[in-house]
Amino acid sequence: MSKKIVRHTVKLTDLPPLTDKQKAEIKATATLPDSTIDYSDIPPLSDEFWQKAVRNPFYKPTKTTTTLRVDSDVLVWLKSKGKGYQTRLNAILRDAMLHEIKH
Repeated sequence: MSKKIVRHTVKLTDLPPLTDKQKAEIKATATLPDSTIDYSDIPPLSDEFWQKAVRNPFYKPTKTTTTLRVDSDVLVWLKSKGKGYQTRLNAILRDAMLHEIKH
């Protein structure tokens, strides 16, 4: 039995117009006071939660191409560790950035 994979591409700039029913639902929801929102199924976010929080593991920052002047000995050292010296340089810089942000 063969199963077909169907893929759809959605252009966020070219969405179909909302129906009258959808517009009415949005308008009704927007007029509700916040006090009617049921938060009972959401646990409170304590300080302990935020201390243990980690960045979304699926988050991947974009890369930017740049020209960088690095001392020759530093570049030789990075390359001597094997393939992926640019990734290692990025990791070193990210560690320094995060250290500075935390302190």
